[in-house]
Amino acid sequence: MTIADKDRALLALLSENARMPVAELARKLGLSRTTVQARIERLEADGVISGYGLRLSESYLSGLVRAHVLITIGPKALPGVTAALAAIKEVTTLHSVSGTFDLIAILAAPSILDLDRLIDRIGALDGVERTLSSIILSTRISR
Repeated sequence: MTIADKDRALLALLSENARMPVAELARKLGLSRTTVQARIERLEADGVISGYGLRLSESYLSGLVRAHVLITIGPKALPGVTAALAAIKEVTTLHSVSGTFDLIAILAAPSILDLDRLIDRIGALDGVERTLSSIILSTRISR
């Protein structure tokens, strides 16, 4: 899918603040309000924009203990492990990756104790062969 430079700029502005008024977007892009509204509607219709989300503040996130958990799974275990991880609300993101591990789960828990229990729970899932965890100390860049 080819996207125009102005559309890329529009997407960048929306990724910074999805609630930015169309008039402000138009001013920053040097376009008319109706042109920007039409571009947004086209990007939504084309599936480039699939929705708008919530970005939590760093002060809120700093109250949580977050970790990356690298997961090795057994053969043909991906659907079952994925479904089990999807049911755990503390799993905020799950990536399928290449290399030694098969999955990377991003977790957020209210305490180290909760995180420890959660990692044990993941390690005990049917199909999970091994995990390796790293606690996130700080986030340097988040886009």
